[in-house]
Amino acid sequence: MAVTFSDLHTEGGLKSLDEFLSGKTFISGDEITKDDVKVFAAVLGKPGDAFPNAGKWYEAVESKLAKSFPGKAVGVRFGGEAAPAEAAPAAEAKAPVGDDDDDLDLFGDETEEEKKAAEERETAKKDTKKSKESGKSSVLMDVKPWDDETDMKKLEEAVRSVEMPGLLWGASKLVPVGYGIKKLQIMITIVDDLVSVDELIEDYLTAEPCNEHVQSVDIVAFNKI
Repeated sequence: MAVTFSDLHTEGGLKSLDEFLSGKTFISGDEITKDDVKVFAAVLGKPGDAFPNAGKWYEAVESKLAKSFPGKAVGVRFGGEAAPAEAAPAAEAKAPVGDDDDDLDLFGDETEEEKKAAEERETAKKDTKKSKESGKSSVLMDVKPWDDETDMKKLEEAVRSVEMPGLLWGASKLVPVGYGIKKLQIMITIVDDLVSVDELIEDYLTAEPCNEHVQSVDIVAFNKI
């Protein structure tokens, strides 16, 4: 059963998360699950000293993601001089499961109940010939500038200027990456049938006019809502 927390941008929400994590390394115990990834994406940054349990959990999840998907959560990088790589859908991205603690399956295998539910939905769609409401996903992205002289305010303005049906820009923050350079970490919510994240990055965020400020974009987390 999925675990959810509301208002994680407020002290009340973080306090609730901190109390829930008392005595735990991850949300479901000693192993990271997709619940950890989803909540991690909703938290704007490492919780402060007032939330010690949540702070330790945040560091543990960040470390696991960095080891499993170094540089990017789904193995995708666009823009700059790097050649675009064809990426598998994020919902299918998996790391092999084994004895190594670093092995990680973020999304897990589809259960029989989930398969049956999917088949029933497809059958109902064919029988009634009615359009099914599209699902939504939340995506956390790292937007990186060309250098330390890039105006990050203008970079964010350029990013948020991209508009299309089914795309909603959310919370953002600047994260230091070293040598005086900061990256923009920003959350988006998309309607799956209307917005392709790959096309958003390739055709808009790393294309003119955004590429005047944006050097590359990495997908950090991708979760169905």
